[in-house]
Amino acid sequence: MTITAERSGQFALGDRLANRLGYGTMRLTGPDAAGRPPPDRTTTIAVLRRAVDLGVDHIDTGDYEGPHKVTDLIRKALHPYPVELTITVDVGARWTTEGRWVQALSSDDLGRAVQDHLVHLGVDVLDVVNLRMPGFPEPVEQSLAEPMETLAALQQQGLIRHLGVSNVTTQGFAEAEAIARIVCVQNHYDVTHRHDDPLVDALARLGIPFVACSPLGGFPPIQAPGLARVAAVLETTETEVALTWLLARSPNILPIPSTRAVAHLEQNLEAGARVLGPVELEALDRIGSVVGPEEDL
Repeated sequence: MTITAERSGQFALGDRLANRLGYGTMRLTGPDAAGRPPPDRTTTIAVLRRAVDLGVDHIDTGDYEGPHKVTDLIRKALHPYPVELTITVDVGARWTTEGRWVQALSSDDLGRAVQDHLVHLGVDVLDVVNLRMPGFPEPVEQSLAEPMETLAALQQQGLIRHLGVSNVTTQGFAEAEAIARIVCVQNHYDVTHRHDDPLVDALARLGIPFVACSPLGGFPPIQAPGLARVAAVLETTETEVALTWLLARSPNILPIPSTRAVAHLEQNLEAGARVLGPVELEALDRIGSVVGPEEDL
């Protein structure tokens, strides 16, 4: 039996209920999301279509994923879009002719980014726009008032349905919320990278989704002996265990794993049907950098 995204449960994302396991397009632009063309356009389109066929109704993309327009591929694969599909786009950076990313938070930059996504996705209004703030590997404490006010004005013009923030601290979220209603926070979070535990819990109390980008560690993937031990005990993959843990961690977590292979996409969705027992959950909780050192399962 094929597992679908519905098995992962649902949570409100803007004005829709979204299946919690979504899809991020980070890996569709070639190795290391470095702005290179997709290795195989046909396979890329097949992955996007298979994701939607399997109930994925939240796709995340953005300017951070290179000058080769993933949005063009999304449009080619999925337009006209299913009414239940939410496409979130991240803005706040641009790709230079020298081949590197720079922050692009001015009013002109953000206006161009929004217009670019409207054109390439072939829509009149963007479902959700996330303001992606600078900082790597952790967010930096920087005021987002001016760029958020720009996006709020574009929302009032009818170009954006909902607003979110990405790569922000708790203080940054609070600052954004004072300007406009925020429907999601998207930060790097996984079983080994737990600095946002307090933010996850605070958002859960507010009914706001925490979108876990790089839920499998990004580049390179998660490497944790404790994760491997749990996967071995359960006779499954570390990837499935890592995603299952996120779904168990809090009902407002929406992971957006990325892949360019249909088989891997289907394996990721199987996490929604797995249940971790208390022993496995305790062992995985010990992996996190916040909660303490690993111990044997």
